[in-house]
Amino acid sequence: MQAVNNTTLEIFENWTLRVRTPTQTPVHLLLMLHGWTGDENSMWVFARNFPTDTLLLAPRAPHPAPQGGFSWRPHRDGTYGRPHLDDLREAAEALIRLVDAYAAQSQIDASQFDVMGFSQGAALSNVLACLHPHRIRKAGILAGFMPSGMEEIVAKKPLTEKKVFVSHGTQDNLVPIDRARASMSLLEQAGAHVTYCEAEVGHKVSADCLRGLESFFQN
Repeated sequence: MQAVNNTTLEIFENWTLRVRTPTQTPVHLLLMLHGWTGDENSMWVFARNFPTDTLLLAPRAPHPAPQGGFSWRPHRDGTYGRPHLDDLREAAEALIRLVDAYAAQSQIDASQFDVMGFSQGAALSNVLACLHPHRIRKAGILAGFMPSGMEEIVAKKPLTEKKVFVSHGTQDNLVPIDRARASMSLLEQAGAHVTYCEAEVGHKVSADCLRGLESFFQN
């Protein structure tokens, strides 16, 4: 397995990316989406033991957050709030374009790829999977939620037969556990096969859930 620091920082079509290139073929792409105030370095703690045939692509969100770091939606006055589908749709479409362009440059097949996000990045992963289900193979939703405004899309069952891993902490004060459970229910209504890991932790991923996440993406 490659170590986390076996990555490169790249500027690609106005994106800042941290990338781990695979050591085996065939190559599969995993898109890793950080949370609010994170950046391209934030997701690597989850990826230490991911398969070596996986191209790991961690982009920096395009919008500066007032508290520092970056956000997947433009800043609005007030607190973190609860993003609506329309707040994240633009980012989802931009990420599809990024994956296609990067895959073309790298000469790999990314007609289907995996996505994993934390917190706001997990919400964006839900949006990405529901808007472009034909592009997503698996999704990892870590300490995240389903944005509001998704009901009409969910009712069409876009995630039928898709595999989704959800991890959440019962002591999460930023995204309450009840909201996570409601989001998991929406994923199931959308047709997804959900693997759920819950632990007595805060806004983070427990050691047991991290092992479950690694197994989920290895199989």
